[in-house]
Amino acid sequence: MMRQLITFRIGAQSLAVDIMATREIRAWSPTTPLPHAAGFVRGVLDLRGIVLPVIDLSARLGWGDCDPTPRHVVMVMQIGDRPYGLIVDAVSDIATIDSADVQAPPELGRDGDHDLVKGIVTIQGEMVMILDLDRLAGDCPLPEETPLAA
Repeated sequence: MMRQLITFRIGAQSLAVDIMATREIRAWSPTTPLPHAAGFVRGVLDLRGIVLPVIDLSARLGWGDCDPTPRHVVMVMQIGDRPYGLIVDAVSDIATIDSADVQAPPELGRDGDHDLVKGIVTIQGEMVMILDLDRLAGDCPLPEETPLAA
């Protein structure tokens, strides 16, 4: 079965998510920090009156905190029943892949309950990690989606 992914970069790494979960790509803008939020939650943004939690994807993947600049972007993703923002270095392309070409990530002594990569695929000669969005936001307890006060 064919499926479409949107690919992006964090440093030298290529990653991808299902294009159907992608709502929009926004320029980086500073966030408002939340007290007691997980270390990888950068804060929140106002997305047309909705509180948008923003995840530092580099930190979430264990690659160190991102120091966002105007060149970074926020990918707005629909994860479950709420939108989340993911800070990434750059969005690359839209790729159509055959699901049969996706390989499971190797078991390298990691805890499967916290695995954020659900597959690896080669796209134009480059290995691309496909992220599991549900697990990505799963450890991100935030208040229910609420409109910002007027």
